[in-house]
Amino acid sequence: MKYLVGCDIGTSGTKTIIMSTDGKLVSSDLQEYSVLTPKNLWAEQWPDVWIEAMEHSIRRSIQAGNIDPQEIAGVCISGLYGGSGIPLDENMKAVRPCLIWMDRRAQEEERWVKELVPMDRLEAITHNGTDPYYGYLKMLWIKHHEPDHWERTKLFLPPNAYAIYSLTGEIAIDYSSAGNIGGIFDMIERTWSQEMLEYLDIPLSKLPQRLVESSEIVGNVTTEASKRTGLMAGTPVIAGGVDCAVATLGMGVYEEGTYATTIGTSMCAAFVHESNDISERLIKFPYVKDGRRLNYSFGGGATAGALIKWFRDEFGKLELFNENNGGPNAYQSLDALAEPIPAGSDGLLVLPYFMGERSPVWDPNAKGVIFGLSIAHTQGHVYRAFLEAVAYSLKHSMVSTKNKIGDTILIAGGVSKSRVWKSILADVTGKNIICPKDDIEATLGDVILAGIGTNEVSWESVKEWQIFDEPVRPNPKNHSLYNRYFELYLKLYEDLKGNMESISKL
Repeated sequence: MKYLVGCDIGTSGTKTIIMSTDGKLVSSDLQEYSVLTPKNLWAEQWPDVWIEAMEHSIRRSIQAGNIDPQEIAGVCISGLYGGSGIPLDENMKAVRPCLIWMDRRAQEEERWVKELVPMDRLEAITHNGTDPYYGYLKMLWIKHHEPDHWERTKLFLPPNAYAIYSLTGEIAIDYSSAGNIGGIFDMIERTWSQEMLEYLDIPLSKLPQRLVESSEIVGNVTTEASKRTGLMAGTPVIAGGVDCAVATLGMGVYEEGTYATTIGTSMCAAFVHESNDISERLIKFPYVKDGRRLNYSFGGGATAGALIKWFRDEFGKLELFNENNGGPNAYQSLDALAEPIPAGSDGLLVLPYFMGERSPVWDPNAKGVIFGLSIAHTQGHVYRAFLEAVAYSLKHSMVSTKNKIGDTILIAGGVSKSRVWKSILADVTGKNIICPKDDIEATLGDVILAGIGTNEVSWESVKEWQIFDEPVRPNPKNHSLYNRYFELYLKLYEDLKGNMESISKL
């Protein structure tokens, strides 16, 4: 029997699974960590945290499955969107923490780029726009605010590419990770844009020169990495990609036409397509399957699962205390409070912009809002309104795409464990909601890419690996009511947009 290893380096933890080449899950492990937020709207992480978690997670998964490392055919690594990428010196050591996707500090750089670069050219070449979300603006922030760090930086690598370097000693970047940097990647030619690099004065030498498909073997595990991970030296390591797209692959999206959403710390609501006519409000990069042909366009909340976790930690302390002392899961307790509350939470609306907002709002000054509170509202009302806010955010992304979305959407992540949340998502969007049975989307996508890259599996054979729960269907009456709330949700942001900018300046 042969095995495949999938490892996903996420924002709050690294997860590894091992599956047999006939699609059976053998073992898994999760290593958790936190994000550094030294200032408001800043978010960064040291790469050593990721590497240590990856090594421990792989080693523990091999031990848990009692697997002979000689039987592991390949390993694939996906990772969070690393924003700027890790700034590395000539010895491939981090110069400073990586400015990750969540970081919103590069607002001055956005204004500078809009004044300097013809926007029609930037959008025509990169199919993306300007926002502090994008990695090229985070690079410019380092250049403008930390010139010493910029000078010492010889190379920027995304998290999964750096992890692969630590395993193999090889430097490469997959198409999805390169495209997600925005601004300097040519989506037509699928390479770095010399024109944009010259406009922005970013040296090509600071970018990896080897661009690869997500299913391509980058290199093989070194002897030193073998000692740290338990993998056999010589094991092939496959490129992987941006975790949201790899998760979409893990949900069974192999061709264009399916709308799929991953709700983790953030939310990625995505459509895979070949045409370039999608929407200027969405983020676009090459997909992790057929990366030279297929595109991945997505919108979604900067805070989704993070918002629900924040509510639990700050306002569900009793539920969390009970969980830690042998009681029910805190989220399940909060769900029980929210379930009997009617659609619309008796007149409550939450704007989920707790870290600014990316696509389709594109406003770093956007703020979180709880609107409509009265003395009659309870903890359950507010919690349900938070769940509804994420659903409204999803619908906003859906209506921003020019493509026709069918009657069913795939949704993965922590939401799959909540019956209440799935019902809300169905009622707000008016779509049937289907969730995978196992919460292993990104790591399953990694396993698939590892199998394809090593020729151990075929695209046809892995179609049998996805197992889904029964669909959750929308309630027509609730959907009609939620449509009215959604219009208010959109209007509330527009009405408060100026005040949000003012309080940001204040």
